Amino acid sequence: MKTISAEEVKSLLEKGEQLHLIDVREAMEVAEGKIPTALHISLGLLEFRLQDLDKTKEYIIVCRSGGRSAQAALFLEYQGFKVINMGGGMLAWDGDVE
Repeated sequence: MKTISAEEVKSLLEKGEQLHLIDVREAMEVAEGKIPTALHISLGLLEFRLQDLDKTKEYIIVCRSGGRSAQAALFLEYQGFKVINMGGGMLAWDGDVE
């Protein structure tokens, strides 16, 4: 599984890169703040939202610390999606949140 650091994601966003982020945390966690532009799909609902995703795009998966996003990334890879796990999750994120 490919990984990327929170610092690398922040740097890419600051450079204006269009990233496709999926936040797999629960709604209560996301209410505390998520990376702007990230799509929220909780881990438990991911299998039911596959039709909302595009297999031609590469997705960066985010959670609180990196564990659930790793699970989500493995699941999505198995389904044929291109994914990268953001190591350290939101605990490592020091950029803007919405």
